[in-house]
Amino acid sequence: MQLEKNTRPTSGTKPSFGDRKRGSSRLLTTGLLGLLASCMGLQSISTASPIPQKDETLAPPSRNERQVAKVVAKMMREDHLTNSPVDNTISERAFEQYIKNLDPTKVYFLQSDIDELGKWKSLLDDQMLEGDYTAGLEIFKRFLKRIDERTEIAIEMIDANHDYSIDEEIVTDPKRLSFAKDEDEAKDIWRKRIKYSLLVLRGDQEDSKKKEESSKSKPEDSDANKARVKAKPPEDPKEVLRKRYRGFARRMHQLETEDVVEMYISAVTSSFDPHTSYMSKGTFNNFLIQMGLELEGIGATLGATDEGYTVIKNIVPGGAAAKQGGLKVEDKIVAVGQGDDAGERLDNDLAKKNGLDFVDAIGMKLDDVVGMIRGKAGTVVRLQVMSENATEMHVISIVREKVQLEDSAAQGKVFEEGKKPDGSPIKIGVIDLPSFYADMGDGSGSGRSTTTDVKRILTNFKTENVDAVVLDLRKNGGGSLREAIDCTGLFIDNGTVVQVKNSFGRVEKHDDEVRGMAWSGPLVVVTSKFSASASEILAGAVQDYQRGIVVGDSTTHGKGTVQNLANLDQLLYRNADPKKNILGALKITTQQFYRPNGESTQKRGVLSNIVLPSLSDHLDNISESDLDYAIEFDTVPSARRKSYEMVNQQLVDQLAKNSKSRVEQDKEFQEWETKIKLYVEQKNLKSLSLNEKTFMARRAQLNSEKENEDIAEAQMNPKREIERTYYLIEVLKITGDYLLALKG
Repeated sequence: MQLEKNTRPTSGTKPSFGDRKRGSSRLLTTGLLGLLASCMGLQSISTASPIPQKDETLAPPSRNERQVAKVVAKMMREDHLTNSPVDNTISERAFEQYIKNLDPTKVYFLQSDIDELGKWKSLLDDQMLEGDYTAGLEIFKRFLKRIDERTEIAIEMIDANHDYSIDEEIVTDPKRLSFAKDEDEAKDIWRKRIKYSLLVLRGDQEDSKKKEESSKSKPEDSDANKARVKAKPPEDPKEVLRKRYRGFARRMHQLETEDVVEMYISAVTSSFDPHTSYMSKGTFNNFLIQMGLELEGIGATLGATDEGYTVIKNIVPGGAAAKQGGLKVEDKIVAVGQGDDAGERLDNDLAKKNGLDFVDAIGMKLDDVVGMIRGKAGTVVRLQVMSENATEMHVISIVREKVQLEDSAAQGKVFEEGKKPDGSPIKIGVIDLPSFYADMGDGSGSGRSTTTDVKRILTNFKTENVDAVVLDLRKNGGGSLREAIDCTGLFIDNGTVVQVKNSFGRVEKHDDEVRGMAWSGPLVVVTSKFSASASEILAGAVQDYQRGIVVGDSTTHGKGTVQNLANLDQLLYRNADPKKNILGALKITTQQFYRPNGESTQKRGVLSNIVLPSLSDHLDNISESDLDYAIEFDTVPSARRKSYEMVNQQLVDQLAKNSKSRVEQDKEFQEWETKIKLYVEQKNLKSLSLNEKTFMARRAQLNSEKENEDIAEAQMNPKREIERTYYLIEVLKITGDYLLALKG
């Protein structure tokens, strides 16, 4: 969420591809997803043929880098929301975080490494305070050593003859993963990893052949042919894995001291909370460059999983990816290619740098993946992706384009659903609000904002004599705090909208100070697990003022903290050149949000009054509460506020009862609930079979449920046009019931 100009809480993401909104935090992938990440060759390396490597002796940290450690340690003590000291508790957390970030699936280090390196566990805090990186560099050097050793095993296993008829399994439950006790156990772990990877890739090969044969049997101008995603014939699975392992090894060996310092300090800062992180000089400079560029790209925000995947965290409504379809939230980017299948429509600079063939992105730094995907409008980028719960990869070609404010601005549409006592139709105005934005224009006041756009839509609704309003925040990841407050003010007369507490414990109230309401009638707010930060502020205020009801997922995202971005040069040097950067920047959590009733939105989110079946309610690791060391929920004194008495528990209970009855009888909802159950079953698997017959049968079962992906895409990445889906129909019915109950 962007809070005014100096706040960029984008933990785990980089502003990319035409999206400057808040990105979700680093994910911890579990279940089949995590297995696919690891078994597809994630963070795997190979030296089957010599890898061009520089001298593996990392340069000693520079004077500036030593200074950074001291400054960051000081800021964490004095400015972080928790006021926690940099002590042994933080040191032990940081040790575990650093190891986890390097080896999330526990396949490189041996348990004996962890035991030996554990001598640093209680010393990281002392070294940080002294600007000493000894522990971080020594641990990383051991990691490189293990990479080379596992490389030999990986290549050996790729070329080995595997028995796919025996019944054995590979562990997928992260809680059951452990470091190998010795080299023999490590070798067996890698044997299973490679065996599974080969099974997946062989399955992809077969599916590709079937699709190609199927497309040939269709007329050239058929819709199926037009919609078919074109891709080059898949490579030999063994060669795919060799390339992947070599690529990861090359990248790890080419990391500089600056990169290791960034990882190490961020392991320390994320031990305070998951949104506090350090940007090295290079990362921060890239960040500033991106923020100064025109918004050109695919229209998506990226994040990074612990397993090394680059994952789609948000798709900009109206952007290239949203318009062209195919890409979904939580898709993992496996590789990136430049240009279309004919080698045309190229961004020449990117093509010259990266070539035209797919470049493996697994284990690649997020900045580097961003650099390959972001490009000039009108050019094409090809993404090889793997969707959640899928056992195959597919290719999506996207034409880069500029993102216009209009594409992600508020939209409104009027629907009729049900009848009033006099027999006339109930007219309900629906507003789709994907973010809280503010465009200042040329400074003359001509710019647009969320508040002005929503107010205009509400005025139009009044001319159409709507009876109730639905505000859809399901894909709203946040935005301007000021706009969230002002927009909330359109639905309340005046009063406190949000409270903010700083690291000194001081609580400040932010009020809607404009008297009057743009809409005083029945209001329904629709939310999901993707509704975060500013959208949670609005939804929470609506509940606290008893102004309307909240419908959707069981709760919202639960991000109730604020981050400030501090340029370390400007903090240390009075005359620092704002165009130059030496020390990097620290994104640090400094404040926490609270609702008017005094409850934080942190970790808990805003609970819905009425819950509807939803896939996003069952996705792992998309909520704040899923993250390591997230700031805890707490409360502050309630602010004085007016109750509009438009909601009470008896009313909510009756509305929920009516909705449940309809959902249980609705064919589409019941089909969807069945699919959700299948998804949950797959997600909760603790292990997967390496028997080829069993594996392929399971793959076929999943492939037969392909419509799951289409439904999930429609729910998590709805098109900009407000459509009368079965989900929206139920929201409209709830709204109609609500209207009649208030009038009754």
